[in-house]
Amino acid sequence: MTRLIFCAFLIISLLGLVIGRGDPPGEVLKLPSEAVRFFRRPTHDEDDDDVGTRWAVLIAGSNGYWNYRHQADVCHAYQLLKNGGLKDENIVVFMYDDIANNEENPRPGVIINHPEGSDVYEGVPKDYTGEDVTVGNFFAAILGNKSAITGGSGKVVDSGPDDHIFIYYTDHGGPGVLGMPTSPYLYANDLIDVLKKKHAAGTYKSLVFYLEACESGSIFEGLLPEGLNIYATTAANAVESSWGTYCPGEDPSPPPEYETCLGDLYSVAWMEDSDIHNMQTETLHQQYELVKKRTLNDNSAYGSHVMQYGDIPLSKDNLFQYIGTNPVNENNTFVDSNSLRPPSKAVNQRDADLLHFWDKYRKAPEGTPRKVEAQKQFTEAMSHRMHIDNSIKLVGKLLFGIEKGPEVLKTVRPAGQPLIDDWDCLKTLVRTFETHCGSLSQYGMKHMRSIANICNAGIRKAQMAEVSAQACTTLPSGPWSSLHKGFSA
Repeated sequence: MTRLIFCAFLIISLLGLVIGRGDPPGEVLKLPSEAVRFFRRPTHDEDDDDVGTRWAVLIAGSNGYWNYRHQADVCHAYQLLKNGGLKDENIVVFMYDDIANNEENPRPGVIINHPEGSDVYEGVPKDYTGEDVTVGNFFAAILGNKSAITGGSGKVVDSGPDDHIFIYYTDHGGPGVLGMPTSPYLYANDLIDVLKKKHAAGTYKSLVFYLEACESGSIFEGLLPEGLNIYATTAANAVESSWGTYCPGEDPSPPPEYETCLGDLYSVAWMEDSDIHNMQTETLHQQYELVKKRTLNDNSAYGSHVMQYGDIPLSKDNLFQYIGTNPVNENNTFVDSNSLRPPSKAVNQRDADLLHFWDKYRKAPEGTPRKVEAQKQFTEAMSHRMHIDNSIKLVGKLLFGIEKGPEVLKTVRPAGQPLIDDWDCLKTLVRTFETHCGSLSQYGMKHMRSIANICNAGIRKAQMAEVSAQACTTLPSGPWSSLHKGFSA
């Protein structure tokens, strides 16, 4: 009875405001919809005033069939957002697009992100593919700068001050750097500068960044300040690898015809959680806790530490504000335990290519061109790894001595400090090393901390050039070391 009287009083009050004198027309026009919203919960497709427009940028920073999982992650993320109510015009997708129709793909035109999963490739927008997946286009899309875009669909995040932005990146990484299928790579200081510019422009209310990569914590550690209304989580801390999952030999394993990992552990964790929960009631923090537990994998040797940075209080927000929610989950209640079990083991991101080549070699019939090709690919990858590892070690010893060299290269700054103070020095020394020793490639990014430490020790370009020339008397001829795509810095 009390509720009925209150509702009647509210209706009378609202009607009084509508017919009252002196009210601006704009306010009068808004009142009927406000009254409706009081009595009826907004539907799945409506833009609530508290939500604004949801925008998303999804990027897979790799190419090559052995990196299948990164594009599978991005395609799954797109389907999740689409089911959540986001429109294609508000989702910007970056992926090389060389997986679905790759000759290695056992299901042409199909990409899966789970051993028993359905196709996640169908309908994914081809905004930026191939050589258009660049750092410059990625940054321009975030900033909404159409004039800076080269190629692609031209779609950007044309957001306003009441909008919410979700950014998801998945690929290889290293200390302070993220991989790209084109050169140069993406460096932490440049990304933070772009996020600061976006904030200064006043074109979002809040921004959430999910980052899958090795040493991904180093991208934000000591660099992302509070006060930008940005909340970021990473697959790993600043000093450890992230992990591939649903790989050959794991439990669960991909279908037997697949010779590559289908997803990444952190990425699969947040997306599979989002697939089953009501995002209107689950918060960013609740998802963070579940993803952290699953990705840590019971603190086994096959897991990493999920981290959070920036404006942590934003984690109280519901996920609905950023990724929407699937209507089929509207009646689902949040379960404060992870029903999605972690895998029995996982594969270090940097070893996933070797796993692919080995599985390909193992399954190929004796004497076939396929077996010969797989052996060649495996041998070339291993040769490149040994070359890069040995060259970096030798550079350290030439600069600092046989005993002190390894110590300098392995130094890790205290938690809370960025990898380096002079990012221009880091990029210069990377180019200098690559000039004499060849491309670092996706594997060599692991040595970025060593090169940063060389900068922190006061070494500059001339000295680096001299010792790099001594360490590498010739440029390797293998495809992994080739500089035909340009420098990574």
